[in-house]
Amino acid sequence: MKTYLFAAGALLALGTNAALAHITLETQEAAVGSTYKAVLRVPHGCEGKATTAVRVQIPEGVISVKPMPKPGWTLQTKKGKYEKSYQLYGETLTTGVKEVDWSGGNLPDEFYDEFVFRASLAADLPAGQMLYFPVVQECGDAAARWIEIPAAGQDEDSLETPAPGIKLLPKK
Repeated sequence: MKTYLFAAGALLALGTNAALAHITLETQEAAVGSTYKAVLRVPHGCEGKATTAVRVQIPEGVISVKPMPKPGWTLQTKKGKYEKSYQLYGETLTTGVKEVDWSGGNLPDEFYDEFVFRASLAADLPAGQMLYFPVVQECGDAAARWIEIPAAGQDEDSLETPAPGIKLLPKK
């Protein structure tokens, strides 16, 4: 009986670890019209290989993005036009960061790290909905693509490689 309980507990623990093995955001909700500090948590590499790059796509309505440099990593941003203009502190913004790329580092599979950027969430984003940040994690010649976004009514837990997301709260 003890062997059975131990085996059941081990399977439960393995299932829990697998569920926690995705790239996630530390703070998973934020008010529209606020400043948001995104902390992407990278819990492992790709199939045992070290993480060498993390790229995050910035969704529409996330503006004035400022990523945090990481020692030992190269930081690059890709800028582009927004689908519409946004007002922020009396300025009209029509272009901004569309992707943040940390590369050239080496995060071994057995270690954990965080990748951070700060941004403003546009006041006209739809409160009550989820906003997703697709991430590609590169590990040399391997990659994990955390890019799946659930369809309307689909359970996020049913996705194999879900994009990290936040729930948008009403403006404070």
